[in-house]
Amino acid sequence: MAVKIRLRRMGAKKAPFYRIVVADSRFPRNGRFIEEIGYYDPTKDPAVVSVDGDKAKDWIKNGAQPTDTVKALLKKNGVL
Repeated sequence: MAVKIRLRRMGAKKAPFYRIVVADSRFPRNGRFIEEIGYYDPTKDPAVVSVDGDKAKDWIKNGAQPTDTVKALLKKNGVL
């Protein structure tokens, strides 16, 4: 089972809001997930990112691979 930390799109059309989730890579983007560890709102003027750093570090330590976008958000927040 390949576990990824990735974005799950929420919100209305033309108003995206993302949740940062841990999910099996075989499931669809907005499908089933294991755990929600934060959110990302790019519609605000300074984009709002909130991540539970402890959970993210635990999942990465256990082998979860963050996507490129999530990796950039985690670096920006000081988790990585």
